[in-house]
Amino acid sequence: MAKKIPMRQCVGCGEMKNKKEMMRVLKTAEGPIVLDKTGKKNGRGAYLCMDRNCLAKARKNKGLERSFKMSIPDEIYESLEKEFDEDVREE
Repeated sequence: MAKKIPMRQCVGCGEMKNKKEMMRVLKTAEGPIVLDKTGKKNGRGAYLCMDRNCLAKARKNKGLERSFKMSIPDEIYESLEKEFDEDVREE
């Protein structure tokens, strides 16, 4: 039997993609929102495509706010954008 591929929906564009192709944004128990590169940290996760446009869309359509059921300050988005840019350069 074929192995099931875990799919996740991007909170920016709404597309379903393979979990491994996506960036996990994590809300930890302590409260900060961070990028989870390993995808294994504990906390509530939301997924974004590896595309900066999706981060912009998620910010515009409040995708992360809905996922985490809380308001998200601009500083969080700015730090996510910085982390995002660093990640994309590494690949």
